[in-house]
Amino acid sequence: MFSTVLIANRGEIAVRIIRTLRAMGVTSVAVYTESDASALHVRMADHALQIPKYLDMEALVAAARATGAQAVHPGYGFLAENAAFARRCAAEGLVFIGPPAEAIEAMGDKIRAKRTVAAAGVPVVPGGTGADLETWSAFPALIKPSAGGGGKGMVLVRSAAELPDALASARRTAEAAFGDGTLLIERYIENPRHIEIQVLADAHGGTVHLGERECSLQRRHQKIIEEAPSPFVTEAMREGMGAAAVEAARAVGYTGAGTVEFIVDGVSGDYHFMEMNTRLQVEHPVTELVTGLDLVELQVRVAAGEPLPFGQESVRLRGHAVEARVYAEDPARGFLPTGGRVLALREPSTARVDSSLAEGVVVGSDFDPMLSKVVAWGEDRKAALRSLDRALAETCVLGVTTNIPFLRALAAHPDVVAGRLDTGLVERVLPELALSADVPADALAAAALAFHTTPPATDPWEIADGWRIGDPAWTTWRLESRDGVHQVEVRGLPASGAEVRLSDTGAGVRLSDTGAGVRLSDTGAGVRLSDTGAGARLSGTGAEALLPGDGVVAARAVTEGGELAVTLGGRALRFVMVRDGDTLWLGRDGAAWTLTRHRIGDPGDRPGGAGGGDGVVRSPMPGTVLLVKVAPGEQVSEGQPLVVVEAMKMEHTVTAPVQGTVTELPVRAGQPVDMDAVLAVVSSEE
Repeated sequence: MFSTVLIANRGEIAVRIIRTLRAMGVTSVAVYTESDASALHVRMADHALQIPKYLDMEALVAAARATGAQAVHPGYGFLAENAAFARRCAAEGLVFIGPPAEAIEAMGDKIRAKRTVAAAGVPVVPGGTGADLETWSAFPALIKPSAGGGGKGMVLVRSAAELPDALASARRTAEAAFGDGTLLIERYIENPRHIEIQVLADAHGGTVHLGERECSLQRRHQKIIEEAPSPFVTEAMREGMGAAAVEAARAVGYTGAGTVEFIVDGVSGDYHFMEMNTRLQVEHPVTELVTGLDLVELQVRVAAGEPLPFGQESVRLRGHAVEARVYAEDPARGFLPTGGRVLALREPSTARVDSSLAEGVVVGSDFDPMLSKVVAWGEDRKAALRSLDRALAETCVLGVTTNIPFLRALAAHPDVVAGRLDTGLVERVLPELALSADVPADALAAAALAFHTTPPATDPWEIADGWRIGDPAWTTWRLESRDGVHQVEVRGLPASGAEVRLSDTGAGVRLSDTGAGVRLSDTGAGVRLSDTGAGARLSGTGAEALLPGDGVVAARAVTEGGELAVTLGGRALRFVMVRDGDTLWLGRDGAAWTLTRHRIGDPGDRPGGAGGGDGVVRSPMPGTVLLVKVAPGEQVSEGQPLVVVEAMKMEHTVTAPVQGTVTELPVRAGQPVDMDAVLAVVSSEE
């Protein structure tokens, strides 16, 4: 067994590998770039060395030599499926914890991979290459880059008329992303399910599969929620697909952990080989939870020359596991990447969490936005989904906007609960999911109470309770959030009893004082929180929901241990809370809201996108200014491109919100910017 292993990766997978190495008694060596100096994997490893970049093979090899590592674990992404890196390690006497370079090459080229597995009797999707591309006539069809993955360059074509432009587009993307414009075309399977088989192989001829994973919940070809086993796969299908996956691995002399991906007809159950990932998969934890195996440990042992300690007949699947990927992205802004410093973190104890997060960690725009994976297990699928929802509700990340509310909504969608999955489901149901960034009234009231809370005073005249002869005075708090500026009034002391009055002139919601306590009335949407005698009832145009309470009551708020305990209308709520200067972050049930004290002279609204009616153009995501397309003093029309911001290889063009003159342009090309940073100001001609 190795004494020291270098991990040529970062983030949650590096942390995951470190934990297994520690359990095995193997010394771990982490590498990091300058922007990752505070990362969790750096803190956890036994040794950590800075390198220029994660793709620098020579720097990785030098780090391994400097620390006495005998092996390198590539994780996934970066150089994990790079045959040249596997060969470079071998040339230096380092063991590459992965398959042979020849297997990586054979499966890295989709055209070659299809031919190889077809020769081994594995079913493949009918398709063609070369001259077949121009004459293809079976539609719908899917064009794919031969050298790529991750959905980049894939184009769906439904008619011969669309084919020439689609080929040109796919070729451009393939050349830009992979340096290889070679394409293949395949018959497109309607209502497809993405189901993959985990395989393990040693250097002694032993090859087994560990059942399947359902990975059909995807957005733009990127997986979001995965599970094992699949609710669609029968025992007979599992046996057939597993045998095909084993043959595919044997056909290229595979060793280590790998995944054979199949496209499955959601009606007939017919399955076809799609590709093989010659590495550990992001979603490997669901397989670990249903098999009881540690795939990273098995990878290390196989790489060290040990045979697999079990055969196919010993593999048993127990229960059900579901994984949700937590991303630094904003669903309310079209899933644009986000970032920031993690100010507060709560992770569930009721589920497995593979995470790169820790308080103080800075999430930037240089790398993939995945932050962690929440993985739940249950005796059956229903129990696993219930456990996942509970775990996501217990997860709170303050300082960085995440997709957790979207994950909860998606996992609870009726089609997902029923197991009616296909790779297009997420895009179809997006309009049905709650993606709004609006701050609920109780969070606004809680924020105002938190701002209103002051340290205890010894002089009674210094107590900020608004005491006056007659009724106490109201203190007004103007709170700016993603959906605008809200005015909230508080009187009294939150710790001993206060009253709250909130008016929102934009949304038409008013929380007004009735004398005895709190009343929420909506002049536009028809929603009213009023006293019914026995309690407080939230009534609207549809279903009604009772809010516990003994009539209309005053509000209370107490901070304790990083949490804010609030009572509003008789309903007790708890928020995770952290204050960063004039900005307050509140989190509850997986959601998080940011509220900032609005000062006199601030813009009246904070735009949710590129700009707003005030002419202030803000960055929709943290990133780097790629292009500045205008100059100060230039006349622009509404919708004209002003600045291009890039983050995580995603470009976003921000445009002029109004016709007018560019009066401020505080950014330049190459400049890093935070989310909501001012990029330009356009003064209207009116």
